[in-house]
Amino acid sequence: MTDHATHPDPAAGPTRRDFLRAGAVAGVGAALGRFGFDPLPAAARRQGPLTAPFAVPPMEVVRIGFVGVGGQGTGHWENLLAIPGVELVAVCDIDESHAARATAMAVKAGRKAPVQYTRGPRDFERMCAEVDCDLVFNATPWEFHVPICVSAMKNGKHAATEVPAAYTMDGCWELVETAERTRKHCVMMENCNYDRTELMWLNIVRQGALGEVLHAEGAYNHDLRSVKFSLDGEGLWRRAHATKRNGNFYPTHGLGPIANCLDINRGDRMDYVVSMSGPSRGLQAWQREHLKEDDVRRAETYVQGDVNVSLVKTANGRTIVVTHGTNLPRPYSRVNLVQGTKGILMGYPDRVYLEGRSEKPHRWDPAEKWRAEYDHPLWKSAKVQPMDIGHGGMDFLEDYRLVACLRAGTPTDMNVYDAAAMSSLCALTERSTARRSAPQEIPDYTRGKWKTTPAWPVVEA
Repeated sequence: MTDHATHPDPAAGPTRRDFLRAGAVAGVGAALGRFGFDPLPAAARRQGPLTAPFAVPPMEVVRIGFVGVGGQGTGHWENLLAIPGVELVAVCDIDESHAARATAMAVKAGRKAPVQYTRGPRDFERMCAEVDCDLVFNATPWEFHVPICVSAMKNGKHAATEVPAAYTMDGCWELVETAERTRKHCVMMENCNYDRTELMWLNIVRQGALGEVLHAEGAYNHDLRSVKFSLDGEGLWRRAHATKRNGNFYPTHGLGPIANCLDINRGDRMDYVVSMSGPSRGLQAWQREHLKEDDVRRAETYVQGDVNVSLVKTANGRTIVVTHGTNLPRPYSRVNLVQGTKGILMGYPDRVYLEGRSEKPHRWDPAEKWRAEYDHPLWKSAKVQPMDIGHGGMDFLEDYRLVACLRAGTPTDMNVYDAAAMSSLCALTERSTARRSAPQEIPDYTRGKWKTTPAWPVVEA
């Protein structure tokens, strides 16, 4: 969610963005102080009534109120304008220019201008209360994900949020309990679930070509140093988390796709996690090498380890490795490894080995060799192929699928239990790292329903 705007002329005096920038680290730091480790162990949490993954009556048109149209939010907004059966009825953003830009995009596309909510960081509450819509979609800084989703559901709207859905245990439980109480969808928009290779891996698993899946690895390895020190967009808030927290801040990009291959919450579940972080060096080096001597950001101190590695054990005894590394120089990778009894799939570069079927024993085949047989139907669809919008098309596909499920009245691909389980690794990796890698129990947010919930099928467009 990064906007690349020209920094205003200092001689012109302080601007609203200057005040936002100056207060960003302090504000997020205060929020992190208020919402730190949950003092109650997972087993002590109130166990509320269970509602199984559910569908709502079909909607001819999905009316959406949108919160946060910065970089990533604008991408979703553009996607939704291109999807049939969508009305964008309201837009909320702390920056009036962002809301105005989104409104202009809607009008240019021949849509009615959305109602704008721009009265400050809590104006989403007014939008959720006033606007007649079906879904509230948010692409905001992390600390707003839970409050916006909860406000939406309490006001009778479904909720969709960027990742992670929450970063505290209280936040995860609040999403689950509110969704159950209100009987509203709360969907985490994990775009990597819909990338072409990740869906191809899922199709290979579903067709049985990999045998029994026993192990998987995922990662978010992405050099974000320039983003974190940007004077706009995510630089206004994301870096602040590294001053207070040490763990895996962003587990879902790597975890989401492999969790689908392992049928997490749909035949298996994540049981416990152990985690450790290495030294913290990358952001400090960036400070020294890129910031001027009088830059106030040089006074910041960081506790986040540059690389966090976590090992998850599932209820069925399988293993998952999840890695987070965003503060060191490196090419982008999500790893995306799935190991079965009949072969292995591995990303970056994408390659396949199927025992007895690959061209040579113990030698990788390029993934393209298997594309014709195992490409996922969603990526073969004429509805999807032309839409190269957002990270090569996967952002469009995740938005398309959410709207399609709501319009058809079918269960959404992901549900609130997936959002809570995967997001809980944020807080649990922090706990484990702080306690010499002590195992941390991952709550069963489904309260046993994972044993009977069917796996996500290979769906058509």
